Amino acid sequence: MLRLAQALDAQLRAAMERAFPAAAQAAGQPLDPQLAPASKPEFGDFQANGALPLAKPLGQPPRAIATAIVEQLAADPAFAELCEPPQIAGPGFINLTLRPERLAAEVQARLGDPRLGVPSVAQETQAAGGSGSALAPVIVDFSSPNIAKEMHVGHLRSTIIGDSLARVLEFRGHPVLRLNHVGDWGTQFGMLITHLKQVAPEALTTADAVDLGDLVAFYRQAKARFDEDEAFQTTSREEVVKLQGGDPVSRRAWQLLCDQSRREFQKIYDRLDIRLSERGESFYNPYLEGVVTDLDASGLLVTDDGARCVFLEGVSGKDGKPLPVIVQKSDGGFNYATTDLAAIRYRFGAAPEGDGARRVIYVTDAGQANHFAGVFQVARRAGWIPEGGRLEHVPFGLVQGEDGKKLKTRAGDTVRLRDLLDEAVERAEADLRRRLAEEERTEDEAFIQQVATTVGLAAVKYADLSQNRITNYQFSFDRMLALQGNTAPYLLYAVVRIAGIARKGGDLGAATGGAAAAGAGAAGALAGAGVGPEALHFTEPQEWALVRELLKLDAVIAEVEEELLPNRLCTYLFELSQVFNRFYDQVPVLKADEPARASRLALCRFTADTLRLGLGLLGIPTLERM
Repeated sequence: MLRLAQALDAQLRAAMERAFPAAAQAAGQPLDPQLAPASKPEFGDFQANGALPLAKPLGQPPRAIATAIVEQLAADPAFAELCEPPQIAGPGFINLTLRPERLAAEVQARLGDPRLGVPSVAQETQAAGGSGSALAPVIVDFSSPNIAKEMHVGHLRSTIIGDSLARVLEFRGHPVLRLNHVGDWGTQFGMLITHLKQVAPEALTTADAVDLGDLVAFYRQAKARFDEDEAFQTTSREEVVKLQGGDPVSRRAWQLLCDQSRREFQKIYDRLDIRLSERGESFYNPYLEGVVTDLDASGLLVTDDGARCVFLEGVSGKDGKPLPVIVQKSDGGFNYATTDLAAIRYRFGAAPEGDGARRVIYVTDAGQANHFAGVFQVARRAGWIPEGGRLEHVPFGLVQGEDGKKLKTRAGDTVRLRDLLDEAVERAEADLRRRLAEEERTEDEAFIQQVATTVGLAAVKYADLSQNRITNYQFSFDRMLALQGNTAPYLLYAVVRIAGIARKGGDLGAATGGAAAAGAGAAGALAGAGVGPEALHFTEPQEWALVRELLKLDAVIAEVEEELLPNRLCTYLFELSQVFNRFYDQVPVLKADEPARASRLALCRFTADTLRLGLGLLGIPTLERM
């Protein structure tokens, strides 16, 4: 309904300017109608609250101001075509209800639209009279595991949230660069290579001589030695110097370790249908000196106790003194902050020495908020962020067990992501086999495995994405696999239920995944159901409730694009499926007479397409049967 809301907002602004030209001139800008969705269905579709803040400057009661605005609206033919006569409520709220024929026309237009009414950025730019020049890329930095370590449950949220945000931005038409900033550089490699030279030298010369699980164990041993043995510390640091200096033996060992970890990571990404371009910390190594040079030239660098630092503005430690961001250690080495500064400088920099981005999004745990706040401040003060550029941290909370504590295995170890996904699929399979036995249904093994895999992985993804990412959430297989409530199985079943209508004789057209295919399916449904232009016919309250819910998709996608909160999309899909289920339970579809039957079948098709599209943007494929 975003397009209708924008038209309505423009009409209200024009009406307010006609009613109160002096106030608009004094304000130096158009008066704001404060248009928002109505708080309750009985108040209509929208509510304009702009009369209330005008009461004081105009010296008039809000209701009198609202009355003057409504009088101007009544004289606007375009408004009369869009809305029913407005109602003034309370102290001066203006309640607005869209005309049924405009709602039906909007449904008709979206049924034939491959994007289901969601405009692309290019379409919006053209509509606003802008040029068709290429858009600057949006960078989404997510997942980011460490080499020589297994992906664990701590990587789950970054990977799933980042992928969903990238999908939404891509659907809107932004060129998105999905970056995996893996930890593939630094002191840990000096420790690991030194340790492996002594205990498993074949791992440094032969691909996959040890498996990743063993490599993780070796890393823990190396870390313990590094913490306790000064001689090992010294040798490890010397190994880092060799690596950074391009020593061929060290580089060969480093490359083997990276390649092995990369292959294991890719197994997880393939399983979750995640696309990423790896650009690890090592990529920015050649640019670290440039960071120091730039900061020095801008007068930001301060030498403190031998280290080169930038002291933050407005951020103090417990002693009341400004906190530093250390850019170069006293021994001349660089650190995590230096690499992140080099990455920001490169990402916003112009080609060929940069990505030319105008929006860079970091999806990491909330524990890194202070780190990024400091690094972002330094980058801004250094002048590396172009005018209009956006640098955003997307923080998320912990994955907890049902006891409210950090999710761990019984042995107290961090849960491996591979094991968590395995268990989700196993539980989904057990639930499916139990349901088949209860329903006395027989399905082949291929069907069972496909459904169990789809439902299990969807349940894990959706359970994460449906939470406000800023908060911690408690991981429960029982809750996430339930067929009732705000879960993936509930939404998947809603799509299956609509597919069942087709199997019972309702011609809904071809139903395949993807936004374009979904739209084509919708158009096919109209043809198959005998619905032509101006033929949609809705009479029941349940039909209008579903229409209004379906038309919210564009506004929801816009919210997610701006606020980077995937749970907004999850909430919408859940509410849509609830409204559809009420519609289907209370209003006959297949047994209805024409023209109601064809119109209701069109609503079913539109609902299925919307659910498929929305779930696809969450990285969740749908099923025809469960």
